[in-house]
Amino acid sequence: MSETQNQKPRANSDDIRNSGSGSASLRALTAQARSQTKALLGSIPDAQIEVRFDLRGKTAGQVRVRARGEYLIRYNLELLERGGANFIQRTVPHEVAHVLAYHRYGQRIRPHGPEWQRIMRQLGAEPTRCHDYDVSGLSARTLTYFRYHCGCMEHQLSSIRHNKVAKGQCYLCKRCGEPLQPGRRTGAAL
Repeated sequence: MSETQNQKPRANSDDIRNSGSGSASLRALTAQARSQTKALLGSIPDAQIEVRFDLRGKTAGQVRVRARGEYLIRYNLELLERGGANFIQRTVPHEVAHVLAYHRYGQRIRPHGPEWQRIMRQLGAEPTRCHDYDVSGLSARTLTYFRYHCGCMEHQLSSIRHNKVAKGQCYLCKRCGEPLQPGRRTGAAL
C-alpha cells in the first residue's frame, strides 16, 4: 500500500489526538487498523491506496474511488477508539472489500452487492451493510433539501446532490426520464 504523494499535507487525526492518557492506545489501534488494511489489500497493481482516520459522525468507514485507479479509505477515529478490536475485525474488512470489489469488477457494481458480499466472505467477515457501534454523543451532518422538478413531478434533492448539479452533474427522473431542473414546476397542474 502506498499513500498518495501529490496531496497537500493534512493534519491527520492521529496527530491531532496525541494528548491525553488514551493516546498511546489510540495510536496502537490506528497502527493496527492500518496494518490490517494493508494485509487484507495484498498487492493491487497500479493502484494507490491512501488511508485516513478523519471520518466524522456516525459512519464507521468510507471508500472513495479517485481518478487513475486511486482509492481513499477513511475510518472514523472516534468509533475506532470506542470499538477497538471489534472495529478492526468488522469495519476494516468491510472497507477493504469495497476497494477489492471495485478494483476487480469496476465501479458500476452495487456497493453491497453480490461481488462485495463474496469478497467479504473470502476475507472471513460477515457481509453486513451497517454497523451497530455505540454512536451516542456523535453528531451527524444535517442536510438541506432543494426543490427540483421534471416533466411529471417535483423532487427534493439533498444539498450534496444540489452541489453536484452546480458542478455539472445531471440527475434524471426515474419515472419520465427527463433531467431534473432547479425550482418548482410551473405551467402544469400538480
